[in-house]
Amino acid sequence: MVYNIKTYQSKLSNKVTQVAIKYIKDTFQYELSSALNLQRVSAPLFVKKDTGLNDDLNGVERKVSFTIKDIKGEEIEIVQSLAKWKRYALKQYNFSVHEGLYTDMNAIRRDEDLDNLHSVYVDQWDWEKIIDKKDRELPYLFKTVEEIFTCLKNEEKKVNERYRVFKNKLPENIFFISTSELESLYPDLSRKEREDKLAREKKAFFLYQIGWPLKDGKSHDGRAADYDDYNLNGDIILYNEILDKAFEVSSMGIRVDEISLLKQLEYKGELYKKDTPFCQGILNKDLPYTIGGGIGQSRLCMFFLEKAHIGEIQASLWSEEDIQELKKMNINLL
Repeated sequence: MVYNIKTYQSKLSNKVTQVAIKYIKDTFQYELSSALNLQRVSAPLFVKKDTGLNDDLNGVERKVSFTIKDIKGEEIEIVQSLAKWKRYALKQYNFSVHEGLYTDMNAIRRDEDLDNLHSVYVDQWDWEKIIDKKDRELPYLFKTVEEIFTCLKNEEKKVNERYRVFKNKLPENIFFISTSELESLYPDLSRKEREDKLAREKKAFFLYQIGWPLKDGKSHDGRAADYDDYNLNGDIILYNEILDKAFEVSSMGIRVDEISLLKQLEYKGELYKKDTPFCQGILNKDLPYTIGGGIGQSRLCMFFLEKAHIGEIQASLWSEEDIQELKKMNINLL
């Protein structure tokens, strides 16, 4: 699918765009690590299937799997995100309360619906931080969101000072709204239409409590049952003026504890997962309480560099039909 854009011209050449991408990635990760007290670590591209460490996303996406010649009888999966692995790593690396890690996460999501915002190739900063049990409440979540939004504001200033062709797009403050409040605000609109409408008005908002059903019996969006606490999670959403759409740059949240894990597994009909090593680590309180999330690297570059398609930022695969259609709109993919 291609979003139709009537008039578009990239403000940077392909060559200068590559320099700008590196600049954003280098400077933003420094902003993020300083603000949240994070240390960079190496992370796996793949994990063993039976560990339960891979992210199930919405529970329907097919993982890319393979076998390794010298590891007999094991199915290996390319990670879909590192949401679970990070919590495990914090314990293994002996991090303390209010210390965290971040890493470059690369993934392949074979069932992604491809468009201007979505690619088969995913690249993001995955981060996770140990918290105290008393931190498991909305004020702590909101405080962390505001710290990340300050990082976004600082990065926008740096990029716009370096490349004078761009304008400020972020508001002074980020707006907070729950999925049930958004439903009450726009009851006759679809989920995505609600996000688009609010994005046009607020320019940046944090949509929280994603996972539990709304009045129509369906959740606002899909979430795996075994990492985010549905009462303490959310998305950072910006307004993309070029596409005139809501533009999610981060999914994050306070992670499940031993109580919310069982509630959510039961709600999703997935109690069988409680026997995986990862879930047992939570139920037995062997794993720390954490907050964490992912911030899209290509998404962030796309936003600050005012690009119309994620394929102008990253090299991925697209249908020939889409490639030709995008060329008509002056969108040349890498």
